[in-house]
Amino acid sequence: MTGILYIVPTPIGNLEDITLRALRILRECNLIACEDTRRSLKLLTHFNISKPLLSFYSYNEQHKCEYIINRLLSGDKISLISDAGTPGISDPGYFLINKAISKKIKIETLAGACAITTALVASGFPTNGFVFCGFLKRKRSKIEKYFLKLLKFEKTIIFYESPYRLLKTIKICENIFGESAKICIAKEMTKKFEKFIRGTIKDVLNIMMSNNSLLIGEFVVLIYHRYDKKINKNEKMVDMEKENK
Repeated sequence: MTGILYIVPTPIGNLEDITLRALRILRECNLIACEDTRRSLKLLTHFNISKPLLSFYSYNEQHKCEYIINRLLSGDKISLISDAGTPGISDPGYFLINKAISKKIKIETLAGACAITTALVASGFPTNGFVFCGFLKRKRSKIEKYFLKLLKFEKTIIFYESPYRLLKTIKICENIFGESAKICIAKEMTKKFEKFIRGTIKDVLNIMMSNNSLLIGEFVVLIYHRYDKKINKNEKMVDMEKENK
């Protein structure tokens, strides 16, 4: 009989957000695959859990995948966790999960912390549909091209951003979506210095630029704008994108 691959969310900041089921699974499994063993060890030690840890991150996941699959096929129960939140959401996991599915290995996904939904419900933006972009490309031209494709979507746009690129990215958003588009900066969610900065892109950009302390931490950025073909200055840019395809 094959084992079970558990997809176990971990807190995105506040350790109290871990579930009772997650703690039970972590105590019962044979092995825990995690991004950073040092960071995961702190979490497990806090809850008095002692289990073998396997380093499993973006640069070695394909190499380690075969070992994990063989362990699962031999009957082991293995938990996959990331540094924070739900594995597979802009974190390692996709490759392993697909491999396990192809081998008909049972997969159980636990409910738990996720930065996307946590930020979305607190943003005040529409929740009936959203576009998750993960981490954006580094080049400005690629970010602009990507945002132009989303210009006609009247859905909440969500992405992760580092403190080092946050202001630059907000300025790109202002250029593409317009200064009156709505933005919410979710900073350090569930942590001691959690803060939500909401308003128009123009106003929020001024707030962020006037207070350097706001540029420290981890960020989820949400954008919402109403598309109006008659007044949108980027309409021609959208059409040019189509012509160049």
